[in-house]
Amino acid sequence: MKILKDRIAIITGASRGIGSHIAETLAAQGVHLSLAARNEAALEEVAETLRTRHGVRVLVVATDVSERLQLERLVQRTQDELGAIDLLINNAALERMEDFVESDWNQTAMDLAVNVQGPMDLTRLVLPGMLERNRGHIVNLASLAGFGAHPHAESYVTTKHAMIGFTRALRASLKARGSQVSASSVCPGFVRDVGMFARKQSSAGVRSPALLGSSSPSAVAHAVVQVIRKDRTEKIVNPMPVRPFLLLALLWPRLGEWIMGKAGIQRISERVIHVERQNH
Repeated sequence: MKILKDRIAIITGASRGIGSHIAETLAAQGVHLSLAARNEAALEEVAETLRTRHGVRVLVVATDVSERLQLERLVQRTQDELGAIDLLINNAALERMEDFVESDWNQTAMDLAVNVQGPMDLTRLVLPGMLERNRGHIVNLASLAGFGAHPHAESYVTTKHAMIGFTRALRASLKARGSQVSASSVCPGFVRDVGMFARKQSSAGVRSPALLGSSSPSAVAHAVVQVIRKDRTEKIVNPMPVRPFLLLALLWPRLGEWIMGKAGIQRISERVIHVERQNH
């Protein structure tokens, strides 16, 4: 999709963090936005800034992406008040680090509902209209964790593996039917300043591993625009080149485990869990 000006996009998880940066970047391209998250007041703040700064239309719809009826309302209001949906950015997600043997069953179910079922349901709702118009793009925010293993993050890693697999399968189906509708995933590593890892940095005093580094939220947002414009299957967002390591880990899983150990991921997880146990 080369032209983004005057397209209509839904962005979930848009009230803060990476979601608000994606909204800013798309608004700068002239995209009209439907912003979804649970915090309506925070969404309104983001929306007012975008209206003033970029002159685009911005709709706010308080939405819990784990609730199917609320997703249906989000899609219907977007169509009624903005128009046909051209872009869907599935950004909302939950993340926890924990000792899995002590994890809460209900929280794991919520992780799956928000990170996997919600994006799939929302995709199912917008896809018929996109196919009818033969125009549209779905972007799923995944993670480097979706290619490998992050210690003490079983639920999160599972959901991000699922989103990469879902995106690849959906994209293959769309290509097989010759449609101009497409799907891509954006896979950040550690992101600084905002979002999940930034909160862990603040609360537990951890730093991203030197082997991986960290990316800015604006880099993630620009990757979203790039995969839409260039119709890329997936885009890894990380300052250090990691695809060779991912390939090695795929071919030799034990080598992948060794690389993860050397990267210091386990130390980060253990530090976060230790601090959170102390705080509780």
